[in-house]
Amino acid sequence: MTTAVAETWTGGDGGRTAVAAAARQVVKAYGSGETRVVALDHVDVDIERGVFTAIMGPSGSGKSTLMHCLAGLDTVTSGSIRVGDQEITGLKDKKLTRLRRDRIGFIFQAYNLLPTLNAAENITLPMDIAGRKVDRAWLGRVVDTVGLGGRLKHRPNQLSGGQQQRVAVARALAARPEIVFGDEPTGNLDSRSGAEVLEFLRRSVDELGQTTVMVTHDPVAAGYADRVLYLADGRIVDEMHRPTAEKVLDRMRMFAPAGEPHRARGTRTAGAVAGSAS
Repeated sequence: MTTAVAETWTGGDGGRTAVAAAARQVVKAYGSGETRVVALDHVDVDIERGVFTAIMGPSGSGKSTLMHCLAGLDTVTSGSIRVGDQEITGLKDKKLTRLRRDRIGFIFQAYNLLPTLNAAENITLPMDIAGRKVDRAWLGRVVDTVGLGGRLKHRPNQLSGGQQQRVAVARALAARPEIVFGDEPTGNLDSRSGAEVLEFLRRSVDELGQTTVMVTHDPVAAGYADRVLYLADGRIVDEMHRPTAEKVLDRMRMFAPAGEPHRARGTRTAGAVAGSAS
């Protein structure tokens, strides 16, 4: 299986199923000749609007590369990428920068907060740089959703790791992007802080209608999603709807290299899986 396109393209009103981003026959290769490495191998995928999608796979499977290509952070060797109705393959750097600034939000393991700014200033910084007016009503909803109301005047060194990542989540949501991409957003957090951030991402989808794509190794994190895509050797090999941590972990074991059964990343995550199964 190398495709994960929307099964239904007509909704109840006869219109097309809303797709926030799409890849068609995408190949991403590095090097040439005998040293050529194919990171993505003719991938077809639709990212549905208003859905929380997790991308999983063993190390080297191509999951981060797929996210980077969908987000316009990396180019493709062949094939096409769309964000909404816009073809982004071949866009010049300046147009790609504008697209990422205006239409896409990012959350990474590193919080990337400026230490001299407080939480509120960090949240609005991208809009301030772009010269865009802040929608205060929307910002208030975002702050409430991520539970930062009492921390907006605090600087990063006055916040816990979980609180700093919540600021990063709020920053990604505040500009009302079409899609938020998260690359291991809970990778540097303990289990409790990670669960809080995942709950806020889940709420942003349910309450704010946000489209979210998250790359993760963690079955517990993937269990918060609506849909999980599984990559192996640069190909989409399976997908799951309405996942749970236990189902995700069982499915990941199927794709682990022979003799190397997949384990939940870290003892905290493994304990969380065991605890939720009991």
